[in-house]
Amino acid sequence: MKIGIIGSTKYENKRKIKETIFSLQKKLGNDLIIFGAGDSDGAGKYAKKYALELGCKYVEVNPSHTPKNLYSYMREDWYGKTFNIKNFFVRNKILAKSIDKLIAFVHTGDNAKGTVSTVNYAVEFNKKVIVIT
Repeated sequence: MKIGIIGSTKYENKRKIKETIFSLQKKLGNDLIIFGAGDSDGAGKYAKKYALELGCKYVEVNPSHTPKNLYSYMREDWYGKTFNIKNFFVRNKILAKSIDKLIAFVHTGDNAKGTVSTVNYAVEFNKKVIVIT
């Protein structure tokens, strides 16, 4: 099962993220694939850290203006484009379309535009969404 784990760059409850991934791994075993957004801060950073530490399969849909890395989901020609803010929204749409379910970690009071964008796309694609504060 492909589970997207995203969230606010201000989200810092590492324990909640780790416990969530551990629970998913226990329930789904080798069928679990964690999809991240390639964020270097907050929920995205911790989702990647704990998915890898716990031995989960992990891929990330990082924006097209970033370099391809070991975990990149997209083809080689997707990467290395010129920076444009729309790259993040395109990434969010691809991530939402590629997963079965989405878990979003949002710090209370944070408007988290990127997270909201991904959640909205997931809803549009009839994906189950769980928001954790």
